[in-house]
Amino acid sequence: MQVFIYLLIALSATTAGATAGISGGIIIRPLLDVLGDFDVRTIGALSSITVLTMAFVSVGKQISQKAKIKYEIVLPLAIGSSFGGVIGQMVFSQVVGTFHDGSIVTAIQNSVLLLLVIAVFIYMRKRAFIKCYNLRGIVPSIFVGLCLGIVSSFLGIGGGPINVAFMTFLFSFDIKTSTVASIVIILFSQLANVTLLAVRVGFGEFDLTMLPFMMIGAVAGGFIGAALNKKLSAGAIENCFNALLIIVILVSGINIVTNLL
Repeated sequence: MQVFIYLLIALSATTAGATAGISGGIIIRPLLDVLGDFDVRTIGALSSITVLTMAFVSVGKQISQKAKIKYEIVLPLAIGSSFGGVIGQMVFSQVVGTFHDGSIVTAIQNSVLLLLVIAVFIYMRKRAFIKCYNLRGIVPSIFVGLCLGIVSSFLGIGGGPINVAFMTFLFSFDIKTSTVASIVIILFSQLANVTLLAVRVGFGEFDLTMLPFMMIGAVAGGFIGAALNKKLSAGAIENCFNALLIIVILVSGINIVTNLL
């Protein structure tokens, strides 16, 4: 039964993530916190590796489908997010070492996530009335990618909704272009995150018994989500995006309350 639950979580989260460009980690992380089967560091490892698997599959699928990717902007963003992923993992390790209590760390992560997701939700609903920018150039793109990578790596979520919001706000991307760009950024930031984790800590201290099943779900979710992203209209993708944000807000709120009581 446990295997089925974790497979289903990975499949549904990565399908939705690859469709709406939100990575899946933003759903996986809070749900694993609710289940409470693993400690905070193991949950971070499970989420990051599952997201990385989905991103590899989804980006490959998007490229094969000749999806619209503005490489002149996306690649510097991806490079910046790689460095950000390393910094974010180091910050996370520092926070875990400082507090020791996994419940406090979980509450901190979910509090940051809740505030960010609420801000993204409000922005996406009101963005028609908000001035967007049209940033160009390698240096601004690398800097933005660095910031996004730090946040996504620290939270262990891939950073998808934050990526999408920044793509539309700072670079004036439409929603479909933003979701594809977000997945590319997620790939690089999580690759750096997982690589650093493997080098500094290794995976021996984690209970990764559920990981193979979550990776199977992530592979399937990456294929299905990329296909849906290609077929669905921009309006349908945005509706999916907003619905997922509401789910994350509710789950994060539950996690904050249960871990502080």
